[in-house]
Amino acid sequence: MMKKSLLLGAYVLMLIGLPGFVPAASSSDADVLTELVDEFLAAAHQRSAHERFWADDLVYTSSSGLRFGKAEIMEGFTEDGDEDTPPPIIYSGEDVAVSVYGDAAVVTFKLVGTPADKSAAVDYYFNTGTFVKRDGVWKVVAWQATKIPPGN
Repeated sequence: MMKKSLLLGAYVLMLIGLPGFVPAASSSDADVLTELVDEFLAAAHQRSAHERFWADDLVYTSSSGLRFGKAEIMEGFTEDGDEDTPPPIIYSGEDVAVSVYGDAAVVTFKLVGTPADKSAAVDYYFNTGTFVKRDGVWKVVAWQATKIPPGN
């Protein structure tokens, strides 16, 4: 009878979970993804940042309704990437939320595009990225950007 109770108790614990038994990888992966997005945004004007961030099979839906892949993004850069050229727009993210589902994750945030020319308006976008971990490396396989109208 005691063996049956222990098995039942173990089964119940498996169903409801215990905070101490949640794999540490989930919160660690969330931290890694948040840092990855922050690093990408800070270097978004550099070819190397895009090479690292996007998966080769990326599907990107822009705020203007265009759909394209990594190859089209990379065509916008020179081969050396102008790595030392200051960015015309400085990007940052607000309200970053990460949901990890094993080797897949969804990252949502509000993108802030601040022009280097301080007289120009700041632009805001809602962004949603789907990441997949392949060979231990997180890359974006799908991206959706929606421009937030001024005043919202």
